[in-house]
Amino acid sequence: METSGGVDRTFLFLLLDAYTEEEVKDKKRVVLKLAPSIAPIKTAVFPLLGNNEKLIERARQVFEKLSQKFVSDWDERGNIGKRYRRQDEAGTPWCVTIDYDTLENNTVTVRDRDTMKQVHIKINELINHFQKQLNEK
Repeated sequence: METSGGVDRTFLFLLLDAYTEEEVKDKKRVVLKLAPSIAPIKTAVFPLLGNNEKLIERARQVFEKLSQKFVSDWDERGNIGKRYRRQDEAGTPWCVTIDYDTLENNTVTVRDRDTMKQVHIKINELINHFQKQLNEK
C-alpha cells in the first residue's frame, strides 16, 4: 500500500533520510540527523553529575534561560555518554553540559550531534550561538 502525497509521506521521507547508524569505537551509534530547523527539540541541558546540587542548580538556570527561546530537554539520569546517545536518537542538535568549569568561569560544554565536537561557550553567549547555528544550517 502506498501512502498518498501529503504530510504522512513527507514525514516518512524526512525520518528515512535522517535516520543513520554509525560505527563509533566498535559500537553502533543511532542518530536522527534532522536539520536543526525542524528538530523538535533544539537543545538538551545536563548537569555533569546528577547528585551534585551546585551543578544541578546552575544547570536549571541555564535550562530556564534556553527554554525561553528554544524547545529544550532536561536530563540528569545515567552517565553523560548515555545522555548524549538518548539525545542523538531523538534528533536533538546540541547538548549543553554544565560541569565544574561552569562553576568557575561560567562556560558550558556544547556538543554537536552530527560531528560530536565539543566547544566551550560562555553562558551569556549561548542563545546567540544557537541562533547563529540555526541560521547557518
